[in-house]
Amino acid sequence: MSNRLFQTVIHQMKEVVGRTVGVIDENGIVVACSELGRIGESKQRIREELSYSQDSVALDGFTYRFLGAQNKSGCIVFVQGTDKESDKTAQMLAVTLGSIKSLYDEKYDKGSFIKNIILDNILPNDIYIKSNELHFNNDVSRVVIVVKFQGATEQPPYDIIQSLVPDKTKDYVINISEQDIVIVKEVAENATTEQLERDAAALIRSASQEYKAKLLVGISSVVEKLKDLARAYKEARIALEVGKVFDIERPVMSYENLGIGRLIYQLPTTLCEIFLQEVFKKGSLESLDRETLMTVQAFFENNLNVSETSRKLFVHRNTLVYRLEKIKKLTGLDLREFDHAVTFKVALMVKKYLTSKPTKF
Repeated sequence: MSNRLFQTVIHQMKEVVGRTVGVIDENGIVVACSELGRIGESKQRIREELSYSQDSVALDGFTYRFLGAQNKSGCIVFVQGTDKESDKTAQMLAVTLGSIKSLYDEKYDKGSFIKNIILDNILPNDIYIKSNELHFNNDVSRVVIVVKFQGATEQPPYDIIQSLVPDKTKDYVINISEQDIVIVKEVAENATTEQLERDAAALIRSASQEYKAKLLVGISSVVEKLKDLARAYKEARIALEVGKVFDIERPVMSYENLGIGRLIYQLPTTLCEIFLQEVFKKGSLESLDRETLMTVQAFFENNLNVSETSRKLFVHRNTLVYRLEKIKKLTGLDLREFDHAVTFKVALMVKKYLTSKPTKF
């Protein structure tokens, strides 16, 4: 990744410098150059010559310098020409690219550190020690966002999300798999779930408009400590899974807004099966046709109001009452009674959960 940064800066400096400039990596290979045809050339001899020099070496029409004066095993910059101006340009280039590499390496180390935390690959005591080494603020509110890409994209998912994250100094984009990207985002102490969901919705719109990418997003609760990021990551994954089971039409799911779906998801499947057997007579739930189930859904959405539901469904009130009586006869549950309605609603969600058999994390 640092090679791409080098190439970006060198490309921008090409017109200003007016000379061929480039970078040689630790293996003696040209990895960035204003003349693209030189990329890939071997310059191992230069490394050997420069290792015995104090500052720079002029050889074969070019001036060479290490990126850092104290690092004689790192990258090397080169500038066309062997005069004083070439040496001055090489020195300027070494300072500039050296600073960029230093910042990138620090950012990369922090990103790797965060990834190890969320994947539970680091001991709790080591988190505190490593965070101090990296000058990491341990007491900042953060949230973990899991972004799942649906289908193929022209650009790598990681690059897409990286381009859409506005604050790259505080937020970290982590590649988990080909389709799953994690954002560890720093948030204000008073950040609300609604605000986080709006930000996620904006991210989805941008990805769709700019990259034609389709995303699903799971959001964790806000955590205050670095060590809690592993739990937050699991929450965000659960939000995605529960969302797929109970709210298929919603592209953004927050762990704190999962409601009873979160409880059902965490129950053993054997317990769920026993619950269904106890609530319904054998085969009674399966005997309900699609029209009846749609009627039940509308009845719930209209707060068990018979008149409002019949109006929304464009059916006579007596027709709706007849359907509710039919459900009562088949299942023994009268949906006009609140307790029965709650039981039926939970049972439908349990049934959907068992049918989906989601993968737990």
